[in-house]
Amino acid sequence: MSFHWSVFTKPWLSLPAEELGPLVAGLGFTGAEIPVRDGARLTPADAERTLPAFARRMRADGVEVISVASELTEPVFAACAAAEVPLIRIMAELGPDGYAASVTRNRERLAAAAPLAERYGVAVGVQPHHGRYVSTTLGVLDLLEGLPAGHFRLVWDAAHDALAGDDPRVTLPLAADRLAIVNLKNAHYTPVEQPSGAVGGDWRTWFVQAPDGLADWSAALGTLTELGWSGPVCLSGQYSEPDAPVAELLATDLDWARKAAATG
Repeated sequence: MSFHWSVFTKPWLSLPAEELGPLVAGLGFTGAEIPVRDGARLTPADAERTLPAFARRMRADGVEVISVASELTEPVFAACAAAEVPLIRIMAELGPDGYAASVTRNRERLAAAAPLAERYGVAVGVQPHHGRYVSTTLGVLDLLEGLPAGHFRLVWDAAHDALAGDDPRVTLPLAADRLAIVNLKNAHYTPVEQPSGAVGGDWRTWFVQAPDGLADWSAALGTLTELGWSGPVCLSGQYSEPDAPVAELLATDLDWARKAAATG
C-alpha cells in the first residue's frame, strides 16, 4: 500500500514557500499541511491573497498542500478553493459550560459551515485532541453524525487516539467512511510533581519519536492497508524535548513509518 507521506509545517510557520518547499521535499515528503493562523506566515485575513501563490510554489517543488490548519470562515474557504486545497482541519474545543453544551455548540458551528463547504467544494476535517477538546475518534464521529460525509471528515491522530486509551485496530475501521487524513505522532504520559497531600492524577503528555510512545504506528498502518486506504499520512513534527532537532527527528520518524507500512 502506498501512502501520501505529508508533514505539518507548524515547526517552520514563518518560512516562505520558496524555502519551505525544498525543505519538506528534502525530508522525503510529498505533501504538507500549512498553518493559516494568526502569528503564522499565512493568516486568515490575508489567505485569499497569499495561499494560492504559496500552494503553487510548493507544488513547483513537488509538495502538494493537502490541508490547512485554520478556522471555518468564508475567506479561508475561498482561499482553499482558489489554491485547490481540499480540506480545513480544526478541533472541537470544550468550554466551561461542560461537554454536552460544548458538543451542541460545535455541532451548530459545523452546521453553519455546511453552506460554505458546499459552495467552495472544500471539506472540514475534525481531529480528536487530548485535553479540553472532543478527545476520541468516536466522540468526533458522533459530533459529525448527520452532516454530509463528503464535506465533514475525520482526521485520525495516532497520539491522541493512544492517549485516550483506544486501539487503532478498532477506531480506524469505525472511522473509515469519513477518514480524510491520518496524523502520525507519538506521546506518553509523564508524572508531574504533585502538591503535598495530593493523591494521584497529576500527569502530563510528552511527545516523543515513533518507537517511544503509546501509539502503535505499525498497527495503525497495517490496519489502513487492510482497509485499502491510501490517503495522506501526515507526520506532525511535535516533540516535547526542549530544542529538539525537529527536521532530523522527522526524517527518522518518516523512515520508521515507511518501514512499519512495508511490514504491516
